[in-house]
Amino acid sequence: MELNIKTKKDESQEMKEMKIGVIGVGGRGAIAQCAHRPGKGYRLVAGVDVNDEHLANFKKFVGDDVFLSKDYKKLLAIKDIDAVFVTSPDFLHEEHALAALRAGKAVYLEKPMAITIEGCDKLLKMAYKTGSKLYLGHNMRHFPVILKMKEIIDSGIIGEVQAGWCRHFINYGGDAYFRDWHSEQVNTTGLLLQKGAHDIDVMHWLMGSYTKTVVGMGMLSVYDKCKRRSPKVPGSTAFIDAQWPPLEQKGFSPIINVEDHNMVMMQLDNGSQACYMQCHYTPDAERNYTFIGTRGRVENIGDSDRCEVHVWNRRTARETPDIIYKLKPQEGSHGGSDPAIIQEFLNFVQSGIKTNTSPIAARNSVAVGVQGHKSMRSGCNAMKIPPLPRELVNYFEKGQKKT
Repeated sequence: MELNIKTKKDESQEMKEMKIGVIGVGGRGAIAQCAHRPGKGYRLVAGVDVNDEHLANFKKFVGDDVFLSKDYKKLLAIKDIDAVFVTSPDFLHEEHALAALRAGKAVYLEKPMAITIEGCDKLLKMAYKTGSKLYLGHNMRHFPVILKMKEIIDSGIIGEVQAGWCRHFINYGGDAYFRDWHSEQVNTTGLLLQKGAHDIDVMHWLMGSYTKTVVGMGMLSVYDKCKRRSPKVPGSTAFIDAQWPPLEQKGFSPIINVEDHNMVMMQLDNGSQACYMQCHYTPDAERNYTFIGTRGRVENIGDSDRCEVHVWNRRTARETPDIIYKLKPQEGSHGGSDPAIIQEFLNFVQSGIKTNTSPIAARNSVAVGVQGHKSMRSGCNAMKIPPLPRELVNYFEKGQKKT
């Protein structure tokens, strides 16, 4: 007869394993798979989704002993769960993350933080009140090309940054954002917020300041003319290269009321200025940033896999940069940023490390999106970003530690 006797060492190791649940296992919920490391300290133990196929795929990945439900409240009632991924659709982020924080779980919250400024502020206040750790999934802060540009700016080689521009070309816009819930303002506020939250956050981070005033312009100029599907037919957001140009396609959402190109000008607190431009019907896909300082300029060519970062710090022709950094592809989805951000989240939950991402920054990127959309929909007037209480800002800037 074999006895199952555990030593104190075994019990100690078992106690240290972090048990993790996922709310919204389909779509972006796949990022949570990076945290499933049975026997190595981390284990996915529960998943929630309203889609049976998504739940079945999650079970196939995790194993038969996983807890599955269509009710997120049942997952949050499991006391042994230490941390929760909230990767449900944007309009549910506020509800799901508030409940998880209230339940005492550490939360990985996919961007955007919420679809309103008020929703973001509720989340910050709940995390402060409960002490539950809140981490935002702005994975672009782990893109190699972004990290290289930050390194260059921080080195001082281009001087003090005064201007920043981003041109965002989205050739998959008609696949990802105009065939399902993303196409309605009620679910996203708009794509300047939903998609642009990444880039606005990056610009804030690299320019070392937050926006205080924003002016927006935008239009729905192409997808409102495309052929729609019946409301009874589910939308498909599969990325298919043949689904272009937009006006020759069909199967778009019955309701489309978000803009398909957006532009915002931002005045930052430190006196610098930025501009972000986004288009969802281009034939190519790339984020192209440039930051101009008092002694030079830095620009990326490509944003993932094999890409380059160019630096000019003397007067010359544009096609002859003074320095060229050639970046190599990294393993893992989104150019290696997904595994990196998950590791940072796990380390943050366990030991409270300083993180690249920031709940305050995430809130401020949403605020620019919200106010930018308000501006473009009401005469392109300048809109202020509402400030946060200093007590909240201090709490999150100190790593979510009350002193």
